[in-house]
Amino acid sequence: MSRVKRGVNALKRRKSVLKDAKGMRHGRSRKEIMAKVALRKAGVHAFAHRKDKKSDFRGLWMVRLNAALRPLGWSFSKFIDAAKKKGFDLNRKVLSEIAQQDSVAFERIVAQVK
Repeated sequence: MSRVKRGVNALKRRKSVLKDAKGMRHGRSRKEIMAKVALRKAGVHAFAHRKDKKSDFRGLWMVRLNAALRPLGWSFSKFIDAAKKKGFDLNRKVLSEIAQQDSVAFERIVAQVK
């Protein structure tokens, strides 16, 4: 029976794992097993934190809106409640961007909600 050499495939796999782990500290970037574990954990965190990012941004928009509404005599929760009752369709992201970039337009929106 003829001999089968499989070194090429194994080397290719090792090289790709170590290439992906490049930039990690200590043995994680140099040792194959540690690199595999590190990459697996990195993938888990990347998946979870993609989900967390949505929540983080929603919180940021609410904080920005509250900061813009306080000088106008409103709190965030009362403003959102009044806007919903008036049938306002702008979401928190758009409102926070308007508040941050164009304060005059934001004041007009707040006046309409009143």
